[in-house]
Amino acid sequence: MFEFKFTEEQNMLREMVRDFTNNEIKPIASKIDENEKIPEDLIKKIGELGLMGVSFPEEYGGGGFGEIGYCIVQEEIARGCMSTATMNGAHQSIGSNVIYLGGTEEQKQKYLVPLASGQKIGAFCLTEAQAGSDSFHLKTRAELDGDEWVLNGEKLWITNGSIAHIVSVFARTPKGISAFIVETDTPGFTAGPPEKKMGIKGSVTNPISFDNVRIPKENLIGTDGRGFLIAMKTLDAGRLGLGAACLGAAKELLELSTVYAKQRKQFDTAISNFQAVQFMLAEMAMMIYNMESIVYRTAVDYDLKKPISQQSAFVKLYCSEALDNIADLAVQVHGGMGYSKELPVERFYRDARINKIFEGTNEIQKGIIARDVIKKNGKM
Repeated sequence: MFEFKFTEEQNMLREMVRDFTNNEIKPIASKIDENEKIPEDLIKKIGELGLMGVSFPEEYGGGGFGEIGYCIVQEEIARGCMSTATMNGAHQSIGSNVIYLGGTEEQKQKYLVPLASGQKIGAFCLTEAQAGSDSFHLKTRAELDGDEWVLNGEKLWITNGSIAHIVSVFARTPKGISAFIVETDTPGFTAGPPEKKMGIKGSVTNPISFDNVRIPKENLIGTDGRGFLIAMKTLDAGRLGLGAACLGAAKELLELSTVYAKQRKQFDTAISNFQAVQFMLAEMAMMIYNMESIVYRTAVDYDLKKPISQQSAFVKLYCSEALDNIADLAVQVHGGMGYSKELPVERFYRDARINKIFEGTNEIQKGIIARDVIKKNGKM
């Protein structure tokens, strides 16, 4: 039977991030959405608090809190702003994590330390125009020329693309797909204009082009031709962090809806007394209970070095679907005010939708789960 309790240190981390979110993020969350930009000073503060490397060991500039700590951080930040949580997730859980999972000691000291300590921002470059869900068939190429790799190609929908200092890039070599570390001030690296999006507007998303980008031979991550495995392992952690952010947003929506339902009066009584509203709040609470259970159960297994591909697919699929439903119910509880930009519910509703698409569409997650079920003959 699964049993889990947060430690005193983990609870202290949660309280610290919650206070920071309440004081520094929530007051400007609507401006982040309107301006389509997270202020540089806010990112700097997040880094100074150690939240941009909380999952990594202390010897690499991190907080040493593992995946559980990272999920706590993402949950609490997402209660204030999904854009900010997305920025940190792309930086830490996938961009920097590629180097932690597959990099050499020298690569970790040179690149992971400044990333984990918040001095640098990272990004994860995998998706292309014809290689979204079908990421194995990417076209970006890397050729070895003496002591340098030369990269050519284009990537799309890269979170943090124009603000990153270091990116983890996946490109095709004669031996297969390989992973590389690229510093964004390298000649030939270009970030295109930011995408105009429906939600998570503050999280910058760019197309990236590589025009004869030359990087040192030692910037290859892991073994030539084995990069796709690193990408998939990295996405396991990314999907788990995404689930934690969904959980935080869902908790915030339930709290907002409950407070509003107790204050809003119709027919001379608070709408929280109406069974129809009570049922909506009950559905939200039930889904949140399930979300929290699978997020932290999976985080425990991840920190124990257990394989979690199927579990992370569960987390990503269920939590993104649940948040979408919870956001819809929150708008319904708020009525017309839920549709107005005057309240944060409208922003959460728009921000929720992307979670069913990025980090692998939910249809891809179902395929991952089904393959594992068939492989195990239905045994869990």
